Amino acid sequence: MDVPELHPDLEPISFLVGRWEGAGVGGYPTIESFNFGQEIVFGHNGKPFLTYTSRTWLLDEGGNRVRPLGTETGFWRQLPERQLEVCLSHPTGIVEIYIGEVVFHKIELRTDVVARTATAKEYSAGQRLYGLVNGNLMWAYDMAAVGKPLQSHISAELKRVGDFVPDL
Repeated sequence: MDVPELHPDLEPISFLVGRWEGAGVGGYPTIESFNFGQEIVFGHNGKPFLTYTSRTWLLDEGGNRVRPLGTETGFWRQLPERQLEVCLSHPTGIVEIYIGEVVFHKIELRTDVVARTATAKEYSAGQRLYGLVNGNLMWAYDMAAVGKPLQSHISAELKRVGDFVPDL
């Protein structure tokens, strides 16, 4: 299989490409704190966007998978002058559009648009921070939901476990 070349516009976020796995912690005023496992895959097909899929699962005290948690999928588009657009969709009826900036191996995003179906939980805003630290992908997510203001929700540290597999 021929591997397409990464579109040159994506060079600032090329460090994301690949499969990442790891664990994190979460909490919010309306739920108990928890540990979770995560897999993120950033791919591309040679066009000027990255594909993105994230899967998470609840971990018990021994680090074993208990049950699935959240899933999201979407696209990351690099814009001129280090600007970035991210479109994410969740099976729980939420769609988010983030805008942000890339500086070296650090990405800061904030929601520009949040849309919800009639059955989705109340969610109004999010902020995400991603960074490559000592070869690992570190990230944190703050959210405003269920009547609470923007505050810390989840964070994780992921290790690269797979090379790029093209999205054909």
